[in-house]
Amino acid sequence: MRIVSLSPSNTELLGFMGLTSHIVGVDIYSDWPVSVQNLPRLGSDMNIDMDAVEALRPDLVLGSLTVPGMERNVEALKARNLPHVTLNPKKLSDISDCMKTIGEAVDALPAAKASIDRYEAMLARYEALSRQCTNRPTLYWEWWPKPVFTPGGGNWLTEISALAGAENVFANDERASVKTDWDDVLGRNPDYILLAWVGVKKQLPTPDTVAKRPGADKLDAVSGGRVLVMEEQLYCRPSPLLIAGLQKLGHQLHPDIYPAYDEAAAHRWLNESAERSI
Repeated sequence: MRIVSLSPSNTELLGFMGLTSHIVGVDIYSDWPVSVQNLPRLGSDMNIDMDAVEALRPDLVLGSLTVPGMERNVEALKARNLPHVTLNPKKLSDISDCMKTIGEAVDALPAAKASIDRYEAMLARYEALSRQCTNRPTLYWEWWPKPVFTPGGGNWLTEISALAGAENVFANDERASVKTDWDDVLGRNPDYILLAWVGVKKQLPTPDTVAKRPGADKLDAVSGGRVLVMEEQLYCRPSPLLIAGLQKLGHQLHPDIYPAYDEAAAHRWLNESAERSI
């Protein structure tokens, strides 16, 4: 199989399933597994080079509607009659479903089942840990500052928050992605502010960017020094890399309950299948 991936989350799903060796081209943001960084780059989510995609003679192209602008790429794939599957994961269970869909598309259902079992076993482990948390702090996740975009109740980060022994302050909004404003955030007064700007390197947002906003000094998260910059790749992409983000967040919030985050161990777990060629 010759597979093209048009989003980082899809590339990560393929890697976790042990299908890395079949990937022949990726978007410019895909960075895991590390080996895909040497593959042809086909453009950004808003500007995929379809001539380059077609030139790779793919047996399957994977798109994702979680990426803004992907609809136009899907239409272009249809127009060129290129074989494709379009995924749209919003919740943690959807990631399992996506692995099954990929397994069916590439005739690798045993690999898909094994990967799903590993992923769901880790979720179950953290579900058990979360039940030990009696104090559950509230979290405001910021995907974008102006206008404010944040995950709602229909998003994987609401579930990640719960598994880490906390609560997303926008969990009562059923949408997967919520467009709101800073005044709304002020009114919810979260215990923590977690900056995970989509597509932006971790070094760019800082706690100072929040502290300078109107009324920020009245927020418990700001006065308590609980404004954290989070890795975009561990929280903003619907793939098994969310497990590493969960491990890190759980220990940050409840170090007495959750094991210390071991980055090397997390990567070994993620790479267990990525290093295996199917």
